[in-house]
Amino acid sequence: MADLRFGFIGAGFVAGVHAEAFAEVRGASIAVVYSRSADRARAFAAAHGIPRATDDWRSVVADRDVDAVLVMLPNHLHAEVVQAAAACGKHVLVEKPLCLTLDEADAMIGACRRAGVVLGYGEQLCFAPKYERLRALAGEGAFGRVYHLRQAEKHSGPHADWFWDVLSSGGGALMDMGCHAFGWFRWVLGPSFRPSEVLCRCDTQLHGERTRGDDHSIAVVTFRDASGHIATAQAEDSWAKPGGMDDRAELYGTGGVGYADLFRGGSSLVFSEQGYGYAMEKAGDTRGWSFVLAEEIHQQGYPQQMQAFVDCVRQGRPPAQSGEDGRAVLEMILAAYASAGRGAAVALPFQPQPGVRLPVELWRPVS
Repeated sequence: MADLRFGFIGAGFVAGVHAEAFAEVRGASIAVVYSRSADRARAFAAAHGIPRATDDWRSVVADRDVDAVLVMLPNHLHAEVVQAAAACGKHVLVEKPLCLTLDEADAMIGACRRAGVVLGYGEQLCFAPKYERLRALAGEGAFGRVYHLRQAEKHSGPHADWFWDVLSSGGGALMDMGCHAFGWFRWVLGPSFRPSEVLCRCDTQLHGERTRGDDHSIAVVTFRDASGHIATAQAEDSWAKPGGMDDRAELYGTGGVGYADLFRGGSSLVFSEQGYGYAMEKAGDTRGWSFVLAEEIHQQGYPQQMQAFVDCVRQGRPPAQSGEDGRAVLEMILAAYASAGRGAAVALPFQPQPGVRLPVELWRPVS
């Protein structure tokens, strides 16, 4: 079977991560890359051995030599591009979060369903080896009945400017990283547990001059199953932590406990007086002591995520993380922002009032 030929729609930081991940992926290749800057597209193509580059994303989705697209644009552009790709018969993997509103999510899911193409949702934490090991052990009953989960992702802020602009991103740290936690909670607990309410607090602690969004958030989700069992899940997300990336998960059960840290264990302890190059782990300054991962992209699950998507398209089966999963995560994010705005728990399912265009508006007005 011929390789699945991908069009990269986006040439920013995460596109570089995915391009490196492709080195481990079987049955797929990158045919073309788009950036709104033609120079950037050409430079990205040259750096990663991609045959073609363009500054017209519509030409990518219409390209007969492209079978699937990977959408890595600012969040407010996801819905338009995904629907256009579906109309051209392209399979789609879209970076998290899925989009900005539930109406957009429904339109994206519907467009891909009508076109008969796969819509995959890019939640790589569901493929990260350490996190996956915790989930597998939970499924084997190693921890007894799981009653609490915790996932924390904290650093000093994102690389690209558009994350700080809520008109492009839709929100702050909760929007950017809370989606990881919510997606992982659903993945571990499985379909028998459904989220019933969210309690959240959002703050802007450090970056008020840069964003109208939150740079620090804590959300607690209550899940329930048909037997009446309750599992709580706590998401801690921050752009206000100096010193590099923390990404940790904890799982508590009636018969055991498990911990996973993506950035400790498997890393090298390094001291540098002058500092070193661009650090993916978002260290603000690489001078002095730091932890350096030898297999950071693999530890975060990017190659495994891409391989799973390629395999599902080639074998005609549903993706592990689908558009519907992305919609469910988005609904939880919306409820969390609403909880932060109301100062009270918000029940799920949740539907924002008409006219809300950005998730962060449920927390506080955006001027």
